[in-house]
Amino acid sequence: MASFNGTSHNPIDDELDFSDIEAKYRVDFDDGFDSVIVVDGVPVIDKSKLDKLLAKISKEFSRRGAVIKPDNIFVPWDDNAGKSKGFIFVDFGNSDAAAFAASAMNGHPFDAKHTFHINRFTDIERYASIDETYVEPTVEEYRPKEHLRAWLADSQGRDQYVTYRGDDVEIHWHGKPSQCEVAYAKKNWTELYASWSPLGTYFATLFRQGVRLWGGPSWEPQHRFAHPLVKLIDFSPCENYLVTWSHDPISVPANLPQGPEFFSPEDEGNNIAVWDIKSGQLLRTFPTTTDENEDPAMKKQMQWPALKWSSDDKFVARVTPGQHISVYELPTMGLHDKKSLKIEGVVDFEWCPHGEKDKEDAEKGAKPEKTEKGAKKRENMLAYWTPEVANQPARVTLISFPSRTVLRQKNLFNVTECKLHWQNQGDFLCVKVDRHTKTKKSIFCNLEIFRVREKDYPVEVVELKDTVTDFSWEPKGERFAIVSSNDPNLGNPGPGITIKTDIGFYQLDRAKNDFKLLRTLTSRTSNTIRWSPRGRHVVLATVGSSTKSELEFWDLDFSTEERREGQNVKEEWGSGIQQLGSADHYGVTDVEWDPSGRYLATSASAWRHTLENGYAIWDFRGQELEKHILDRFKQFIWRPRPRSLLTKDQQRQIRKNLREYSRAFDEEDAAEESNVSAELIAHRKRLLDEWNAWRARCKRDIVEERRSRGQKLNGEHHEEEKEEIEEWIDEVIEQIEEVVE
Repeated sequence: MASFNGTSHNPIDDELDFSDIEAKYRVDFDDGFDSVIVVDGVPVIDKSKLDKLLAKISKEFSRRGAVIKPDNIFVPWDDNAGKSKGFIFVDFGNSDAAAFAASAMNGHPFDAKHTFHINRFTDIERYASIDETYVEPTVEEYRPKEHLRAWLADSQGRDQYVTYRGDDVEIHWHGKPSQCEVAYAKKNWTELYASWSPLGTYFATLFRQGVRLWGGPSWEPQHRFAHPLVKLIDFSPCENYLVTWSHDPISVPANLPQGPEFFSPEDEGNNIAVWDIKSGQLLRTFPTTTDENEDPAMKKQMQWPALKWSSDDKFVARVTPGQHISVYELPTMGLHDKKSLKIEGVVDFEWCPHGEKDKEDAEKGAKPEKTEKGAKKRENMLAYWTPEVANQPARVTLISFPSRTVLRQKNLFNVTECKLHWQNQGDFLCVKVDRHTKTKKSIFCNLEIFRVREKDYPVEVVELKDTVTDFSWEPKGERFAIVSSNDPNLGNPGPGITIKTDIGFYQLDRAKNDFKLLRTLTSRTSNTIRWSPRGRHVVLATVGSSTKSELEFWDLDFSTEERREGQNVKEEWGSGIQQLGSADHYGVTDVEWDPSGRYLATSASAWRHTLENGYAIWDFRGQELEKHILDRFKQFIWRPRPRSLLTKDQQRQIRKNLREYSRAFDEEDAAEESNVSAELIAHRKRLLDEWNAWRARCKRDIVEERRSRGQKLNGEHHEEEKEEIEEWIDEVIEQIEEVVE
């Protein structure tokens, strides 16, 4: 049968019952108001600003993962006043989306004067008819949390370090040989590498899904940050924030969970993410910056960290090469003063570290006042440099923040490259300037050193004829060391070629107010300088070479010990520098001091080569304490320690009574040694007793066997022959230890 439109129609279809199928696939729509929320705290506006307000509200909700459109928002109006009433209704289509939006946006600061307060529309009637009878709440059982710094209370005062080999990650206790042990071990704890936070509170591991932080005595997971394919991480100095980077741009699939801990559609295409560690929330994302003047054909290594933190975690900044420095305030991550520091040609910058006195003043909340040298207590400070452009010279600038006051500028000429090196207490800034001759055929180096604690920020210049390949300040000191070279193979080293270097030590001469050469070590192969965290001791290492792997241990205050012992030593400039020892670790790739400055760890990582991978631990004199050759060994990191809680007076008192503490430690060492000796003697005696018992048992078995066979025993009627056993016992009467120089 043909229908009116020309298609055939089967009358049997009219007789079929499709009710079960329709019921199965029926789509239910929300007829109630569970999908509607009421947002209070909205700015009161007139109709001319309505479109702008709706667009901004939609953007704020979408950033938190609650995606809405302006069409979903209803704004009540006061017709008499011609303005809105200060609240809105938002329809999300279903109750789950509305519940999520209410939890994510309640208390959200819309601007400086308005904060959102959100309720479900259906809750209004419930609040009106709520039972006001007081019901005492149930008290939840208290579950104490583990202290994240419990390892500092170790009774033996040991440090910790982590090793990563193959798929195994182990955390070790390090102390005297009898105190060394594995504190915790886990397989497949990381997929890429491991890292400690700056103060040692958290242990970070990287996975394909993101980053996890661990801590406490049982190493339970503390936080996780979902950044897929993350490759690099960086902590803020006070451990409040974390920066993650992935080479792959952020993408937000439709099924990705939404919330303040996850990426939203607005983050797509970015590579860098900033997270709040305590709450786990995402604060902001950024794209990877590129220099507009850079040749696209030339691949340049990305600068890391891409975001640089002020020492107090109040600001974080990033540079857009050649254009500006953008400084963001924490925790809002808003651009400071809503504008960047526009600096034409800017290349790089560094924040000034805070010294111990700065941190103490910050903790006390001290008001700005004059210091002994006449300079005011500082704001945060950063230094940046710009290259030569047209007729403008290169320039280094010191600027305070947040006042943005220029403190000091220094013009530089014939500049090829600059590197900024702050001393860790913020007392000095060294600008390593690579200069070229007028013909641009050769390069030499100058050190421009700013004394930032003094009035007008005086600058001292150290002129050098050679190229400086490494520079390092002494922690908490006024000395620095450099590695320089004029080797013709320096620019293009080939396999098997060893670069000859010179090591120079410099110190501030207070009498002349300039930096003076202490001593030069010539004809070395060292290319890396590692100062002890306590200063004074330094290690010179040859790292990354296939032919040389030397370690030199130096003491820059050796004559000070002689003066303490009462010897009359005539001190000359640089005479206190003394080599304590030398060693060799084949294929060394990493050199790192422990936080106490007493031990040095060297490692050969399989990430660099596959020959004799493993690690070794040395004392500050260059004596090898332990060495482990481990195939597929990748990483060794000491666990950092936070700043001491002892006051200056308490530390001074401890140094004053150090001999008394040393005597107690010596007694503990002697007791431990005697216990070891007693255990060894008891062990030997037990072995001897076991051997005598076994021998007597064997003799009895032989006698019984012969008697069972009816054999006469030789000399049965004679007395048993006596056997004498001579036992030697060593006893230490006196032990004298001499130090041979």
